[in-house]
Amino acid sequence: QVQFVESGGGLVQAGGSLRLSCAASRTTVSLNAIGWYRQAPGKQRELVAGISRYETTNYADSVKGRFTISRDNAKNTVYLQMNSLKPEDTAVYYCNFVNRGGASWGQGTQVTVSS
Repeated sequence: QVQFVESGGGLVQAGGSLRLSCAASRTTVSLNAIGWYRQAPGKQRELVAGISRYETTNYADSVKGRFTISRDNAKNTVYLQMNSLKPEDTAVYYCNFVNRGGASWGQGTQVTVSS
């Protein structure tokens, strides 16, 4: 069964940075479109960044210019570098495929940005 394990979250002040990691097993990240999603309390899960198998990236307008998605094929890991964090970025962050099924949601990693 495909599994994604997220890590790297934490508590940070507004303006700070964090780097999230998404380690994949039983799939190859370089052959799939992988995305970082987030879900804030009381809100629906949203896609914030994606990277295609061709390394094309796209971002939600709310994070464009502040977040960067990348991957390390040798480590089969996808990263999300988050800079200039804002309190509204507070959420549980998950990774998963984009536009395909096949993997359940992991536990995610909590990001909390204090003002």
